[in-house]
Amino acid sequence: MRSKPSPARGATQNATSGRFNLPLAEADGDWLDAREEIDGAAPPLRTTVTVERPRTIIARNQSPDIGFDRSINPYRGCEHGCIYCFARPTHAFHDLSPGIDFESKLFAKPDAATLLRAELAKPGYVVSSMALGTNTDPYQPIEEHWEITRSVLQVLAETGHPLTITTKSDRVTRDIDILAPMARQQLCAVAVSITSLTPAIARTLEPRAPRPEKRLAAVRRLREAGIPAYVSIAPIVPAITDHDLEHLVEAAADAGAIGAFYIPVRLPHEVAPLFRAWLDTHFPDRAGKVMGMIRSIRGGRDNDPNFHSRMRGEGPWYDLIRTRFQIACKRYGLKNERIRLRTDLFRAPPGPQLSLF
Repeated sequence: MRSKPSPARGATQNATSGRFNLPLAEADGDWLDAREEIDGAAPPLRTTVTVERPRTIIARNQSPDIGFDRSINPYRGCEHGCIYCFARPTHAFHDLSPGIDFESKLFAKPDAATLLRAELAKPGYVVSSMALGTNTDPYQPIEEHWEITRSVLQVLAETGHPLTITTKSDRVTRDIDILAPMARQQLCAVAVSITSLTPAIARTLEPRAPRPEKRLAAVRRLREAGIPAYVSIAPIVPAITDHDLEHLVEAAADAGAIGAFYIPVRLPHEVAPLFRAWLDTHFPDRAGKVMGMIRSIRGGRDNDPNFHSRMRGEGPWYDLIRTRFQIACKRYGLKNERIRLRTDLFRAPPGPQLSLF
């Protein structure tokens, strides 16, 4: 039996996994659970935001296949609702579902800028590029109200700290006033993620993300402001979005992007069953084919967790995607320039003891 999708939500399920030995969430029997049966329609699902007070804001990693060792995530969970999001499993750690809970029960970190300033002021801090948008989108809709990402950018700009941004939102153009001066000092670069130019596919894959044309317009605006901007064709979903590959490369070149890159879809932990349910709901005619192609790329499994290969793939389907991408870049003159950000301009903010004077 196919799952019934929630309006404007990506996941079709909301079960917890028990992966962290936490109890599975069950309905409490309240009469509200039967509202859909009584009224004939479910009430709209509201997004809630909980304030989170972490002790630190910089997340560190030692992954050998990732081009950064530190990142900042102003939010936990993401309202964009991208069904393939590899960050979904993090909600299970909080006894929340990686499904609809991940899209609707969000956490905000309003102290992010204050924490960042304190961490950058620590003796011995060694500067390296800071990544934003590596887990959940820093420009998802709630940023309009909370402006936590903007406050983080202000600290990084003030201290001359290099940064990269990955986002699916044209809201990044709101902060051109901060990013453009940083770009003139070779301190920032932005990657705008676009998976498909087909409206119906984009709406189901990423139900609350801005339309693809708005994201392309954002790339153009960033480039006009002198900000290095790339197009991230990620993820590529075989038999769902791969037909748009050449069109995306062409559109990226037309928008003035200085480069593009791609990543085949990854389905870690709870993402795999959520993605399968999504396929059964939206693309039942090709669900088996899609999963077969994904397993071909991922060494016979739904997901390949191994360093290096997890970001690429293997087999004939992956080889075909790689070849098509290379030919398209050559055809449309996309040079894929690499930007080297400066680290020598960093100046640590004053420590807390100086505030006494």
